[in-house]
Amino acid sequence: MHCRGCEHQVSITAGTIFHGTRSSLRLWFQAMWWVTAQKNGASALGLQRILGLGSYETAWTWLHKLRRAMVRPGRDRLSGDVEVYETFVGGLEAGGGRRHIGKKVLIAIAVEIRGTALGRIRVKPIRDSSAESLLPFVREAVTPGSQVITDGWPSYLGLPAAGYVHKRQVIRGGGERSCQEVCK
Repeated sequence: MHCRGCEHQVSITAGTIFHGTRSSLRLWFQAMWWVTAQKNGASALGLQRILGLGSYETAWTWLHKLRRAMVRPGRDRLSGDVEVYETFVGGLEAGGGRRHIGKKVLIAIAVEIRGTALGRIRVKPIRDSSAESLLPFVREAVTPGSQVITDGWPSYLGLPAAGYVHKRQVIRGGGERSCQEVCK
């Protein structure tokens, strides 16, 4: 579109994930359908194959644009019974124990519990497993007044003061441990 008054040009796809694409919107909509129809997640290689895209890089870019578009900023916080834990992601490394950091990333996870099923999930990388990292994650992910279920990790002890009902559930008979014992 072209404005005769100010000479400004604008496209109907401006400001969307389709801006600047040279592919048809029909192909984009096929990509959206395929990505959302996959039960076990979509891969860039699968997207490239199903759409007949010329390069893996194009499929990877499209997939990441679609994934970013599916994340709803300001989405509702979790409520009810919510389990919150932290874990390292990155697999086993030679010469290290369970908590050996290496190239791993520490993430916090919050999961709504709906009877015997799981509800919505929030995941975020965090700097460390201190209260200064975990409590802001809980405040961002969980509605105040909800019951937050955690393990015996001491960093969660400030949850009641932050407005949450805190249920400590020590798993696998690990017992309650201090930070100094676990972080060795």
